[in-house]
Amino acid sequence: MTYISKYQSPIGTITLSSDGKGLTGLWFDGQKYYGSTISDETKYDSDLDIFGETKRWLDIYFSGSEPDFCPRLSLKGSDFRESVWRILRTIPCGATMTYGEIAKKIAKEKGIKSMSAQAVGGAVGQNPISIIVPCHRVIGSDGSMTGYAGGIERKKWLLEHENNLARR
Repeated sequence: MTYISKYQSPIGTITLSSDGKGLTGLWFDGQKYYGSTISDETKYDSDLDIFGETKRWLDIYFSGSEPDFCPRLSLKGSDFRESVWRILRTIPCGATMTYGEIAKKIAKEKGIKSMSAQAVGGAVGQNPISIIVPCHRVIGSDGSMTGYAGGIERKKWLLEHENNLARR
């Protein structure tokens, strides 16, 4: 069973999903890979505690403060994807990291010579929990705003918003 709830953000409607215990998805409506963790059996407008906690996190974030907690996440993916998503969660608010930098971190963790930045890009793009697992903080090696499943304009908005948070 997948539980669904909606949240109105300043940059569009967000759909939240849960397995009843943790957050399994957070997508801008219409984004690429929207609903990738939603099962066929769903219950809409659910009033789960995890949704209240996630909406509180989003309220704090969008009001201009950095939340001091993280809702319980139920991320499920391959070992590789989960290692990329774990690294995403270490990128501080107001900072960015390149796909290549993440690839180097993973290669070091695995004790291998190198890792493909393209493979990292695929895992970043498949992140099912936008914003909280901050895939928008990943940029191209030349500083470009490459790829964001929620759209480049949203990525720019989120990074600008976080730069303002970091300056406080």
